[in-house]
Amino acid sequence: MIEKLETQPKPTEGRRERKRRQTRERIQEAAISLFLERGFDGTTIEDITEAADVSKRSFFDYFPSKEEVVAAWQDSFADELVEAVAARPAGEPITKVIEEALISSVVSGAADPQNLALGQLIRQTPALRARDQLKYTKLERRLTEALWERVGEGEAERFRMGLLAAVVIAAMRAAGERWQEEPSVPLDAFARDIFQELWSILADFGQKSPR
Repeated sequence: MIEKLETQPKPTEGRRERKRRQTRERIQEAAISLFLERGFDGTTIEDITEAADVSKRSFFDYFPSKEEVVAAWQDSFADELVEAVAARPAGEPITKVIEEALISSVVSGAADPQNLALGQLIRQTPALRARDQLKYTKLERRLTEALWERVGEGEAERFRMGLLAAVVIAAMRAAGERWQEEPSVPLDAFARDIFQELWSILADFGQKSPR
């Protein structure tokens, strides 16, 4: 399988775009800080706008709701994963690309205490927990596109990468739930064991003859 790696020049960020990005980041940072301090339900949009020094109208220009602030934070992991996939060496086996990119992204995220605290807040807040499942759908789609960019064109190849991404993200979801029960286990070693188990299971299924 030949990989297609093309470097696209990043568009230059203009002054207006930079100001919008900085405002959005300020609102998000203020909101997350308040969520962790007061709880999600205990934080109002007025609290966030006051802390971020923006108007309520400005808040809604960037985020339709409080829930979308958390969703945007979750999307940042997908951005990191896509970048990690693109950064892997050309010619590396696609399973190795996935394993190394996902592990590096997860370990990097878990190194930030705020990320861990926000993850716990999501699990403890019904409104956020119900929406939390959407992140896996987004993550699967983003991973599919990132992998497809590496391996070449064609809808057949996109479909194959979609199947692989679906399996990997499902495994990641199950592994995350297991790790919550064993948080004392080093995350890097835990993730590598999960991947070893996943590839072994897939190989076993592939060798079994249909009845």
